[in-house]
Amino acid sequence: MGRTKYVKVWNLDSLFPEGSKSTQFQDHVNQLETDVSAMELYMEQYNKSLSGNANHVKYILEQLSKIRLNLSQANSYITCLLAQNTKDHEAYKLKEVTSSITARYDSILKIFQHAILRTTEQAWQKILGHEVLKDYSFILNNWRSKAERYENVELEGIISDLKMNGFDAWEQFYRSLIGSIKVKVKKDDALKEFSVGQTINLRSHADENVRKTAHEAMENVWREKQNIFAQILNRVAGFRIQINRNRGIDTLSDSLFDNRMTEKTLNAMWSAVNKYKHPFTAYLNEKAKLYGDNKMKSYNFWAPIGDNNQSLTYDDAVDFILEQFSSFGDKSESFSQQAFHEGWIEAEDRTNKSPIAFCASFPRSAESRIFMTFNGSMTNVLTLAHELGHAFHNEAMKSVHGFNRQYPLTMAETASTFSEQIILDAALEKAESAKEKLQILDEKLKRSVMNFMNMHSRFLFEKWFYVEREKGYVSATKLNELMQDAFEVAYDGSFDQPSLYSWVWTPHYYLTQSPFYNYPYTFGYLFSISLYAKAKEVGKGFEKNYISLLRDSGSMSIEELMKEHLGEDITSEDFWEKGLKLCVRDAEDFIELVHDMNQEDKK
Repeated sequence: MGRTKYVKVWNLDSLFPEGSKSTQFQDHVNQLETDVSAMELYMEQYNKSLSGNANHVKYILEQLSKIRLNLSQANSYITCLLAQNTKDHEAYKLKEVTSSITARYDSILKIFQHAILRTTEQAWQKILGHEVLKDYSFILNNWRSKAERYENVELEGIISDLKMNGFDAWEQFYRSLIGSIKVKVKKDDALKEFSVGQTINLRSHADENVRKTAHEAMENVWREKQNIFAQILNRVAGFRIQINRNRGIDTLSDSLFDNRMTEKTLNAMWSAVNKYKHPFTAYLNEKAKLYGDNKMKSYNFWAPIGDNNQSLTYDDAVDFILEQFSSFGDKSESFSQQAFHEGWIEAEDRTNKSPIAFCASFPRSAESRIFMTFNGSMTNVLTLAHELGHAFHNEAMKSVHGFNRQYPLTMAETASTFSEQIILDAALEKAESAKEKLQILDEKLKRSVMNFMNMHSRFLFEKWFYVEREKGYVSATKLNELMQDAFEVAYDGSFDQPSLYSWVWTPHYYLTQSPFYNYPYTFGYLFSISLYAKAKEVGKGFEKNYISLLRDSGSMSIEELMKEHLGEDITSEDFWEKGLKLCVRDAEDFIELVHDMNQEDKK
């Protein structure tokens, strides 16, 4: 077997050598504990005096920022260790240590936020008006507003203490459990054992029997283990509900606040999506006919169109991505070259890996790491481009002050889906036949369906689930019913045999930091489509404006960011309809092309 041009296994040793036994990492953690202890003492004094000195506020910001960056470095490293080997027990021990430090850091931050809330309005405006704080006004005002929402200092301290061995522990248990599960699937006339991630990849296999068998095997596993996962999900939600009940807020409003987005914007987006669902149900029905069905079976949704047995090598996939990113902008190209050549990407197809693709930021060393399992499908190519988009966003924020790098999830899913658009558009332009064009349109439309229908089903499920959880424990049977209802509404009745256990294998429901991690994908998707349309008009020069927008994504509300950089009012349905209409055109083109090809076959 010849050598490949690009290595599929990432390099973590350049960050901290020797993995979970790294002495350098232990030194890093020890320094973190020292810095946190020093800030605990400093904040104790500051909280008593409330001096109103802008230089003191700046000093606290700088120290907390330094700790946050080093914490991110540590937590990202452990996340990578656990993803590459779900059986790395030493990494779990390290996770407990850094989780404890993170809880202490969160307590310090909340003490500071409550201290600035207790500062009188007159004194606060004087502090903000000082030259040394001119770049921090947004984040400081945001913290002051957050402290108003979480005004019980004693309660917030208790929450921080309980998170590691309560709330966060459930998420970690979920990741560990799902990473350890093996699924037996009949493939190539033999019963083989796959990880959950590998099994999910089989949904894009060319053979319908393999897809169906893998789907049914997964469903059987979830059916057997549904009560365990129901317990985990109930504990995560129950903990969150109890916290928010004491805070006097609800879970959705908490999510919107963290995403710096108003409910008016969210409602406008979903309202526009609901108006335009029919073209996508028509696409699903048309695609179902290609498999001899009247409705789209869930295990055929990700299937390649026709006799497309093409499997890309990793080298070919990387070369294609680099070629297209270079056409967008010089910085995109040089950054992507660096990611592939410096070992930032883990793509090897093997067991004991986590099934969850992600991009981890290492802000202290100004690097990222991308994790996925590559098996040669176009879906994998797009996943790789997606995660590279996240990494490019991190790259764009390098020159920004630590706290202004904290952008909301809505913006986090913009750069990633923008990168997917570059790849999909390029693939469509390079299509040499009607059949190939149909295959690429299918890939584009899969993403539209995922963001307009699947994400809507996730949003509805989570919304309804929290209503039920307020009343008490929600059984696995009830969770399946809620999932069924959410699919029926979101897909407008166009989906057959959906995975009622998708609440089990969708990790976003179990994230303790991010409830309702679904609508940000739809937001990012529609916004990225509008951005990409502008990029095509402007050409290569657009990259500079794009980077500028990404850099501001941590220091403005979503509504202000769009008004500043696009001159758009995103609380209006009109804004969202612009992106939707572009996607509708894809659905219409797909259906027209299928009809034309059918007519051609009849001749």
